[in-house]
Amino acid sequence: MIHPLLALIGWTFVVLVWVYARRIPAMLRLGLDPQVFADKRNLAKLPADVRAIADNYGNLLEQPVLFYALCLSIQISGQTDQFFVVLGWIYVWLRIAHTGVQAFGNRVMLRFFVFAAGTLVLAVMTLRAVRLVFNF
Repeated sequence: MIHPLLALIGWTFVVLVWVYARRIPAMLRLGLDPQVFADKRNLAKLPADVRAIADNYGNLLEQPVLFYALCLSIQISGQTDQFFVVLGWIYVWLRIAHTGVQAFGNRVMLRFFVFAAGTLVLAVMTLRAVRLVFNF
């Protein structure tokens, strides 16, 4: 379970670099003083495609926290098996796909379906872990 967990952490750092690789040039191009962003409402001054990747970074700090806790719980409880590892990798690839959808066109319904698929994978992992740990 450690490999998918570390992969998603790595992806989160990739997206963080991507945020600033897009945001800083946009701010310079628009002549915006960084201090204006002390008021979060001013983020709307940035182009939508620049905001989308920053929004995705925020998304990567929400639900994936449950994935990290679950991966560690599965590992620590000695329940790691091939099925959990495959589900873990599926979750990671769905989160990467979610980033792609949000960053390149942000088609909301497609993004929702990718998110829902990831949530379903996480739910299956959680229910299976609970069943194995509590023996029912």
